[in-house]
Amino acid sequence: MSTATTEFIINLTLILASDLLSQLVQMIYEIGRTASDVLFEEKSVSKLSDYLQRIVPVLKEMIEKSNTQKWESLDIVIQILDREIRASKKLVMDCTKRNKVYLLVKCRKIARQAEGMTREISKALGLLSVASLELSIGINEEIERLCDDMMKAEFKATIAEERILERIESGIQERNVERAYANELLHLIAEAIGISTERKTMKKEFEDFKNEIEDVQLQKDKAEAIQMDQIIALLGRADATSSSKEKEIRYFSKRNSLGTQPLEPLQPFCCPITRDVMVDPVETSSGQTFERSAIEKWFSEGNYLCPLTMTPLNPEILRPNKTLRQSIEEWKDRNTMITIASLKPTLRLDDEQEVLRSLGQLQGICEERDLHREWVALEKYIPEFIKLLASKSRDIRNHALELLCILAKDSDDCKERIAEVDNSIESIVRSLARRVGESNLAATLLLELSKSDIVRDRIGIVQGCILLLVTMTSGNDSEAANDAKDLLENLSFRDHNVIQMARANYFKPLLQRLSSGTEETKLIMATTLAEMQLTDDNKSLLFENGVLKPLLHLVCHSDTELKKVAIRALQKLSSLPQNGLQMIKEGAVPPLLKLLYHHSSSSTCLREQAAGTLMNIALSTSLSDAVELQVSLLEDDEDIFNLFSLINLTGPEVQQSILRTFHAMCQSSSAADIRSKLRQCSAVQLLIQLCELDNIAVRANAVKLFYCLAKDSDNATLLEHVDQKCIATLLKILGTSEEEEEISATLGIISILPKEPTQITQWLIDAEALPLISKFLTYKNHHNVHTTDIIDNAVGAICRFSISTSQVFQKKASEAGIIPVLVELLGSGSSLTKKHAAFSLAEFSRSSIMLCEPVEIRRGFWCWSKPQETGCPVHMGICSIESSYCLVEADAVGPLVRVLGDTDLEACEAALDALLTLIHEERLQSGSKFLSNANAVAPIVKLLSSPSVNVQEKALRSVERIFRLLEIKQKYGHLAQMPLVVITQSGNSTTKPLAARILAQLGVLHEESSYF
Repeated sequence: MSTATTEFIINLTLILASDLLSQLVQMIYEIGRTASDVLFEEKSVSKLSDYLQRIVPVLKEMIEKSNTQKWESLDIVIQILDREIRASKKLVMDCTKRNKVYLLVKCRKIARQAEGMTREISKALGLLSVASLELSIGINEEIERLCDDMMKAEFKATIAEERILERIESGIQERNVERAYANELLHLIAEAIGISTERKTMKKEFEDFKNEIEDVQLQKDKAEAIQMDQIIALLGRADATSSSKEKEIRYFSKRNSLGTQPLEPLQPFCCPITRDVMVDPVETSSGQTFERSAIEKWFSEGNYLCPLTMTPLNPEILRPNKTLRQSIEEWKDRNTMITIASLKPTLRLDDEQEVLRSLGQLQGICEERDLHREWVALEKYIPEFIKLLASKSRDIRNHALELLCILAKDSDDCKERIAEVDNSIESIVRSLARRVGESNLAATLLLELSKSDIVRDRIGIVQGCILLLVTMTSGNDSEAANDAKDLLENLSFRDHNVIQMARANYFKPLLQRLSSGTEETKLIMATTLAEMQLTDDNKSLLFENGVLKPLLHLVCHSDTELKKVAIRALQKLSSLPQNGLQMIKEGAVPPLLKLLYHHSSSSTCLREQAAGTLMNIALSTSLSDAVELQVSLLEDDEDIFNLFSLINLTGPEVQQSILRTFHAMCQSSSAADIRSKLRQCSAVQLLIQLCELDNIAVRANAVKLFYCLAKDSDNATLLEHVDQKCIATLLKILGTSEEEEEISATLGIISILPKEPTQITQWLIDAEALPLISKFLTYKNHHNVHTTDIIDNAVGAICRFSISTSQVFQKKASEAGIIPVLVELLGSGSSLTKKHAAFSLAEFSRSSIMLCEPVEIRRGFWCWSKPQETGCPVHMGICSIESSYCLVEADAVGPLVRVLGDTDLEACEAALDALLTLIHEERLQSGSKFLSNANAVAPIVKLLSSPSVNVQEKALRSVERIFRLLEIKQKYGHLAQMPLVVITQSGNSTTKPLAARILAQLGVLHEESSYF
């Protein structure tokens, strides 16, 4: 093969390498975009995506080097990267498309796959160290860091996911068929995957899971298919996963195949020792099977010979006989089904004793297993039990109520079946008015029924029930009163129920007894208020009925237990802002402060509730009504200092409530005064200490208040307290926090910290803050209100690394890929983000003229070589984004021009500043021509009419310089004339002469005009 042919093949291979690497970069970008849409298993996916994003700069440099280096040395590296990145893309795509229940079940596998991919990529990158690619020092260092980080990276299922998987495995292994177990498990799954626990939603998710398994998974892996069938069978026991009709069909299909007579147990079912049917059969080393408890007792009595064969036994060998146990369970189930079906006719007999005997037998069956309770319901016993509530026999009525209570417990299906029977609720309510035992059973049953959303509405329309409950709460039976209280709490979930309670004059006796009843009655009434599930309308309704005064009275003059309940009720009611304002006006704050200041340490709970109530009231002071009326929570400076000092003397619950209280006050009408007083009591120093705590809630609230105080602090105050340890703390929060508001506040603090002297920025650089901060520039969470704030503050924090007085910082920021992101944010960010981005780009651009490399002048026979590089049209040299931060190379000019039209004047001014760096000093001619070609001149001229004096003045100075070029003046001069004339009439002492000078340039005014 000729040399020319060999070179041709090598060049072709290099081109293919470059193309493949470019495809991988694009694939990583796609993974990043897709990862932001993943709503479950997002932690593993996001972590994998973050690592992939970090290898992009490496791949880009490999693309450049692959044009000059031999392909063979990179072959294996690119093969591995191609395989693993494609696998990563498939994994991420699966996590956007697959059913959430399936993803949960497979979360361990997903984590293992993500971890394996990460480590394989790490190994591939490690091979680059021996490849002769002449990669830059910075990239080599980044490869070393990446290899180390990715090799150590651990991907794990969350604690909640692990708990669910353990319960699934346990349920399958132990053959758990209890409905309660499946119900609880399904609720845990719903909460873990972020869906409603409402029955229809869970059923749909379960059906989607089954359909997906049937359509796809069963075709691939038999072992997985078996596992999925077991999971489906386990969850299929839950109420939400199948309708009553489906359960009925399955039940009767089995029951009708069993015959009508119970069967005697087979001989192998009975333990040879006890002669009873075995519950937990185990096989011994002799091969014989016994009841576990019986053979263990045999051993404990010193017997080590088999009771049947008299051969020696090893007591440590007891193997569960699962096959026999399953057969025994099937025999028991068969007989139980037949027994349940046979008892129904006896309930219609006139013989009271026979009816009671059958009811007792049914109660025993129901108490054994919840599966039996389901069978009783499917055999349609519930209407029979409701009919028996009209019996003349008190014992029959009580037995019927007990059975209904057992069936209703933990079963929404049975609750609905009870409510669907004609006049069922009315029949139960009638039992409330009978003797204590029956009344208590009826109250217990109504309480259980009220736990169902569907049934609660049916109970709520029975006004007589509510009136009877009011009567019961004033009686002497504390058990009935407590059941009534709990039932009232459940009935109060819905607006119309509370309104009916008001219409039934319930609030009047409640408040009357709250003020003048016995201590026990006051406690019951206050507890009812404290535990009601109230909407905002309900809270307002209670305040309108005068609930505040009696509760405040209890807070000031009662024993500790009553104080706790009263404060808890006030805490709930105060969460409505309008109620909070009323509490301030009616003097609720001093008693709360007194509780906080003076209560003993034994009343921790009371302090926590008082602090929580005070926090709710504080939140109300940020309402527009409060601002207009100048309502203030704390009028006295001493109260401000005392309350803040409590942070050092209390536990986490009280600490976070006080922190939130002050944060709310810092948004109120007296915010400036509050912030000033907090700074006087060295609040910043304490807040920095709280930021170091392990308690996440306290830390988050401390960070938010710190940010609030930092916004208008002077630099001296911040420099006094912010040291290298503080910077490390802030970065630790930024790297570990999962709360968006805390992340936003932390970034906000970093953006506010003084830029001069540069020591703080150097600490940030040393702590590798740049990559941590820069990842938030593209933060995406469309479901969170703090997303925009996070990006705003992240861009603000980046500003400190772009200042033109420190090219070291600029170089670090450029190497982190900041400039292209800033350009992108000019088009997609908020006005504040655009302002910060434009500021940073202006700072970068100010360094471009010094960093631009001159164009090489070719001499000799240059016609045979490559065409000479033309250079940057503004800087007239060789520019790039990475080396000279050139706005032209970054394609930033167009987006900056568009920001000139932003309604936010500060963003507009920042964009103008950035564009003006292109016409600074000797770049006037080249820069002006470029701005003209970029259609920037007309928007700049338009700014002559800006309402901002600063923007107007800058526009004047730029137009005066740009119009020195004849062709631009001729093209755009007519646009400027009228705004300039207006300025000469209404401008200030600075802008008038500037405008006149430009009008002279345009020939509209003479140089001798009085405007100069």
